[in-house]
Amino acid sequence: MHRRTRTTLWIVVAVLAFLAVAVFLRSKAPPEAARLLPESDGIVYVNFRPLRALLHKQLTPPVRVPDYQQFVDATGIDWERDLDEAAVALHRMPDPNGPNGPVAYSMVLAGKLNGKRLNSWLEAHAESRESYAGHTVFAISSEGRTVRVARIGYDMVAISNAPTPEQIHSMLDRHRTAAIPFSGSTLLARHYRDVPLLALAWGVGEIGLPFSESGAIQIFGFKLPLEPDSTIVASLAPALSAKGLLRLRVEEIAASEQIAAQQAAALTSLIALARGFTPGLSPNAANDSLKQLLKSAEVTTKGTRVLATATLSPNLLNGLASGANAAQAEK
Repeated sequence: MHRRTRTTLWIVVAVLAFLAVAVFLRSKAPPEAARLLPESDGIVYVNFRPLRALLHKQLTPPVRVPDYQQFVDATGIDWERDLDEAAVALHRMPDPNGPNGPVAYSMVLAGKLNGKRLNSWLEAHAESRESYAGHTVFAISSEGRTVRVARIGYDMVAISNAPTPEQIHSMLDRHRTAAIPFSGSTLLARHYRDVPLLALAWGVGEIGLPFSESGAIQIFGFKLPLEPDSTIVASLAPALSAKGLLRLRVEEIAASEQIAAQQAAALTSLIALARGFTPGLSPNAANDSLKQLLKSAEVTTKGTRVLATATLSPNLLNGLASGANAAQAEK
């Protein structure tokens, strides 16, 4: 009896150890939505649940264009309220001036989705349908592109506006192995280890593609000293040293140490230039937050890597969101 009790105890310990290892590995694994993405040039992931908790007190209700309001009425889905996670793959198009534009997108959206009403909306708007891997892929025309949509679970939708169905097929194929913690694209396997553990939003790869204009990356009107095809690891995470603030971290992987030093010098000069503009800004929460961001910004290099960090207040994100909302209202 004593031997049997000891054997049982060892079995329990082994099971608990296995579960502990499984939980640890799961915590290090990319989110499932990101693991489902196809091969791509860049990946952007946002966890909206904690961000919504940070921003909801100051955000004003968004302005809805008629087409979006019709979608909300028909499906019961309001992305501002119901979207919990978004993982987006960026695909560089061979001809930036072609019918598909410079960048195509494949994405996985997760949240509170009303499956029956969403299916009805897709059925009503689809120009064609395809059955693949046990899923229905709906093809919808939008702004000169074909957008393919497939529901891949009760709370997930896969979408792609790439020219061919290859990308959405890949997402449906990956869904079969979604339980494997470290499955995913080559880009994800190569760079996810560089993403901070507590990041609420992050991007890896050529994530400058959506912001590139005439071969340069421009954000907030500033031309950044980065090439659109630069490999970048960017993240937004809670600042452990300051409650209620966020830590912005952007790391560029340059081709050589010399290029990294040049990029760091150019970025430092740009930050100094931006700081020179801020004293004249009218005092308000968003402008004060921008001043704080620029004041806290630091640029360092380590080998071929250029690292820029700054402290970001949620008020700045609120200001940007309100500005976008006001611009939408004027249209």
